[in-house]
Amino acid sequence: MATDYDAPRRESEDLAEDSLEELKARRNDAQSGVVDEDEGAIAENFELPGADLSGEEMTVKVLPKQADEFTCSSCFLVHHRSRLAETRNGQFVCRDCAA
Repeated sequence: MATDYDAPRRESEDLAEDSLEELKARRNDAQSGVVDEDEGAIAENFELPGADLSGEEMTVKVLPKQADEFTCSSCFLVHHRSRLAETRNGQFVCRDCAA
């Protein structure tokens, strides 16, 4: 629950005098509009490390390296030419590896 530290404090006697209806009204006002989600449905989207995925089939379209891309000689990732930092002995190096 959020607390407004700048608001004046109420005395403990004032808190004891609050009626049940006032407390219920405050509780209903303070509740958020967020809907609880089913934990089981959320858990279905997570994969555990070491899980057997041999029955799963991947559907990823793999494209060959394009004319405006290069392979970094340090990390071996394919980057766009705009990520080229330098050329060392004829080998391309990306900005991440050059730093």
